[in-house]
Amino acid sequence: MLRSHLSSQRKMYGLFMHGLMLFSVAITAALVLFLVGYVLLKGLPNVTWQLLSTKPSYLTGNIGILPNILNTVYLIVATLLIVLPLGVGAAIYLTEYASNKRIVGMIEYAAETLSGIPSIIYGLVGMLFFCQFLNLQTSLLAGSLTLVIMNLPTIMRTTQESLKTVPQSYREGAFGLGAGKWRVIRTVVLPGCVDGVVTGCILSVGRILGESAALLFTAGFAHALNGIADGLFRAGASLTVALYVYAKEQGEFGVAFGIAAILMVLTVLINLLAAFVGKLFKRKQNL
Repeated sequence: MLRSHLSSQRKMYGLFMHGLMLFSVAITAALVLFLVGYVLLKGLPNVTWQLLSTKPSYLTGNIGILPNILNTVYLIVATLLIVLPLGVGAAIYLTEYASNKRIVGMIEYAAETLSGIPSIIYGLVGMLFFCQFLNLQTSLLAGSLTLVIMNLPTIMRTTQESLKTVPQSYREGAFGLGAGKWRVIRTVVLPGCVDGVVTGCILSVGRILGESAALLFTAGFAHALNGIADGLFRAGASLTVALYVYAKEQGEFGVAFGIAAILMVLTVLINLLAAFVGKLFKRKQNL
C-alpha cells in the first residue's frame, strides 16, 4: 500500500515537472516569436529599395540608410582583420606553448571577465583611449578598435576550446615523423580546429551587428557616404546607431522599425549560418 502511494506521488511529481518544463518552453518560444513577428510586421513594410540604396538628404527630406549599411560593413571588415590574428594567436599560445597553468588560468579568467563587462564601459574606455589619447577622433577606426577588445575573448575562447578537441595522438604522430612545433600546429592542429575559428568569427559578426552603446561614443552619428579607405578615419553611424538616431532623435519610427527588421533578418541568418557551419565541420570530422 505504501509503495503504491509513493509510486503515485512520484508519477504526479514527474508529470508536474514535465508540464512545468513544457510551459517554460512555450513561454520562451512565444516571446521569441512575438518579438520577431512584431518587428518584422512593423518594419518590413518600411523597407524599400530607395531606403536601402540612397543616402539621407536634409534638403529634399529623403531618408536613406546606404551609408549606415556601408559603415556596418567597414566596421565588420576592419574588426575581423584585427581581432582574428590576435584571438587565434593568443589561443594557440595558451593551448600549445604556455606551460605555466597558473598564468593560463589567469588569462582565461581575464578573458571571461572581459566578455561580461557592459558594452557602455567599452565605449567610454574607447572614447578616452582611442579617440582622445591616440587622437583618432570620433571615427570608424576607433569604433573598430573598441569592438576588437569586445570580441577578442569570444574569438580566443572558441578557438581555444576547439584546439583542445584535436586529439593529442595527431600531434604525437606528427612529432614522430620529425615535424617541428610550428609545422605541427600549422599543418595538423589548425586544420582540425578551423570550425572553432569560423564559429567565433560568425559570433563576432553577430555581436558587431548588434552593438550600439560602444559605437555611440567612438564611431559617432554621421550619415555621410565614404569609401572604405577614407571612411575608416571619419565618423559614421552603423545600422544600430542609425536606429537609435532615427527613433530617439528624429522620431522616424517607421525607418527605425525598418532598420530593426533588417538587423533581425541578418541576426537570424547569422545564427543559421553558424549552426550550418558547425554541422558541416562535424560531418567532415566524422567521415
